[in-house]
This record gives sequence, structure tokens and C-alpha cells, in this order.
Amino acid sequence: MSNFALIIYCGLITFLTRFSMIALLKKEMFNDRIREILSYVPSAIFPAIIFPAIFLNNSGSIQIEDNPKILASIIAIIVGILSKNILATIFSGLAAYWLLIFI
Repeated sequence: MSNFALIIYCGLITFLTRFSMIALLKKEMFNDRIREILSYVPSAIFPAIIFPAIFLNNSGSIQIEDNPKILASIIAIIVGILSKNILATIFSGLAAYWLLIFI
């Protein structure tokens, strides 16, 4: 099996296992309190994904000084709060990061 076929196979298995939970669970099974708690799950997971990418360097140690990712993320947060637009937030953060590392 080639590497590309293995990647597609693993992606399909991952998708099907996660989609099956979404498709098979009935919305009526959850009361309002459970739905409210589950609505916070994406916002709780997002910082766990993003913060290591911002604060850790390639060797895995914390890099606070001379880190353009921190300033770019602050700019993206400000744009996100002001615009409430996901695409504007992403593009402003990327543009700020690229300007900081290339200038």
C-alpha cells in the first residue's frame, strides 16, 4: 500500500468514526443543560491547539522574547473582537505574522 493510499485510508477511518457519533446520536437525547455544556467544547479545545503553536519553538521550549507569533496573535485577537469575522481574523493574523518575519 502506498503512502498516499494509507493517508486516505486513515483519513476515511477517522472521518467515519467521528461522523458516526454525530449522525447516530439523536438531538432529543440531550436536555438543555447538556447542550449548553457541550456548546463550550470547541472553545475549550481551540486554545489547546493554538497556544503551543504560538509559544513553543521548533525544539519544544517556550519562546516569549523575539517571538513574532505573539504580536501577530494579539493583532488577530483585536481584529476578531472588533470585526467579529473569522476570515478577517485569520487573514489579519497571517498578514501581521508575515510582515513581522519578512520586514
